[in-house]
Order: sequence, then C-alpha cells, then structure tokens
Amino acid sequence: MKSDNTRIYRMSFASVYPHYIAKAEKKGRTKAEVDEIIFWLTGYNAKTLKQHIDKKTDFETFFAQAPQLNPNAAKITGVICGYRVEEIEDKLMQKVRYLDKLIDELAKGKAMEKILRA
Repeated sequence: MKSDNTRIYRMSFASVYPHYIAKAEKKGRTKAEVDEIIFWLTGYNAKTLKQHIDKKTDFETFFAQAPQLNPNAAKITGVICGYRVEEIEDKLMQKVRYLDKLIDELAKGKAMEKILRA
C-alpha cells in the first residue's frame, strides 16, 4: 500500500480538484460548495487555494502547508475507497480521504451544515 500512497501524495491537487467540482456539479451542487468544504477542512481561503492550484502543489505539500486542519475533522467517519476514514493510520492519507468523503457527501445531497459537522 505504501507505493499507492506515494503515488497519491505526489499527485497534484490541481489535477484532482476539477474532478471534485465535476462530481459535485453532476449532482446539482456548486464549485462554491466544493471550495467551502476545502476551506473548512484545511483553513485555506480563495487566494491561497488558487495559489496551490496554480503551482500544481502535490497532496503532501497541500496538506502540510494547510493553515489548520479543522478540529472537527475527527468527526468525519464512514467508508471511502473501501477504507473506514476514522481507522486510517497514515495521517496524510487520512486527510486525503477526509476530503474525498466530504466531497462524496456533497454529491450525495447532504446539507452543508451536516457535511461541515456544524
């Protein structure tokens, strides 16, 4: 599994970001909602998110430079990509899967306050 993780970590966030948006929009949600989820999880804002997208920052750097992982991220539970997010031991992979899980919840029609663990 280590080689899969390395591949994911080195993948640019910018290459995956359009897929998050497409998944959301296909289900009637918006880019603004995707961005709100990213801001909530990472502490980035529109300017800093755009900088990472423009630089094609990899996932490892994206999460390492995040201003602050939301303290409520630990409340994100459930299965994504065949793994229970709360049981993933690799902390970086867990953060990547947290984001995947939140985008998945958005695409499934969950209310934003529930997605953002308000």
